[in-house]
Amino acid sequence: MSQQPPIRSTPSPPRRPDASMSLLNNVMDHSLDDGYAEATARRAAAGQAGVPRPLRAKLGLAAGLVLAAVVVTVGAAQARVAAPVVAKERQELIDRVGSETRSADEEQKKVDALRDEVSERQRRALQKLGGDQGGLVALLSGATAVHGPGVKLVIDDAKDTDESGGGGPRETSGFSDTGRVRDRDMQQFINGLWQSGAEAVAINGQRLTALSAIRAAGDAILVDNRPLVPPYTVLAVGDGKHLSSEFQDSAGGQFLQVLKDSYGIRTSISVQGEVRLPPAASLIVRTAQPKAAGTDKGAADTGKGTS
Repeated sequence: MSQQPPIRSTPSPPRRPDASMSLLNNVMDHSLDDGYAEATARRAAAGQAGVPRPLRAKLGLAAGLVLAAVVVTVGAAQARVAAPVVAKERQELIDRVGSETRSADEEQKKVDALRDEVSERQRRALQKLGGDQGGLVALLSGATAVHGPGVKLVIDDAKDTDESGGGGPRETSGFSDTGRVRDRDMQQFINGLWQSGAEAVAINGQRLTALSAIRAAGDAILVDNRPLVPPYTVLAVGDGKHLSSEFQDSAGGQFLQVLKDSYGIRTSISVQGEVRLPPAASLIVRTAQPKAAGTDKGAADTGKGTS
């Protein structure tokens, strides 16, 4: 009878819990590829091992600082080279502005001289054509300077006037800023003086004539296209006390009082023993023609009013 080998009762080793994750275990156990490991070993054997990480950081910082220094140096050099050019261009611009300003001043002097010449010729023509009353004609037309008793009327905007406008009842009349003196206001004041008996009127040194126009350009008031700056000083020749009283009772004077009471426009009127008014800058007559000498007696009437 054949004998059977004895059966061992030794138990088999237990199964690993991560036996089913062999691929993941392999990745974790061999995180560095064999090729990289071999290359590192060869460099170490040849004496070319990698530079330690702290040293690499220091070398990188040093290289960055060197690069920054080079950039700053190059920029400073370029600025130093360009500085004379910029200074030269700036000086050329300053010289050009100065030259153009001097040229404009010279042209303005020529304009003023020609205007004075035209005014003088006009005065001579008035005196010649007016005969014995040529001086009176020149005076009434504004072609000559005048002086005599009269009144001084000072008008100014309200305090803290807002240029952008604040609304109010005057908006219905085309005014957005109720505290600012406008061209239409000035027209009423001047016409009130003429109505009250003024013989000659000037605003801020500009003589008014029958052909003068008071207009506006933005917030500025223009007299014959010349801007006025507040406060507005109005001088009028006439019987001072009578002219002052009549003006305050006129429509223009009452309108001025309403603006003062309602909107804070500042104003004052005083009687003057003597006021001096300059001649008008220019007188241009386009349609009126003088009559032949001896055909009629007396001088032509000179109407007053400001449009």
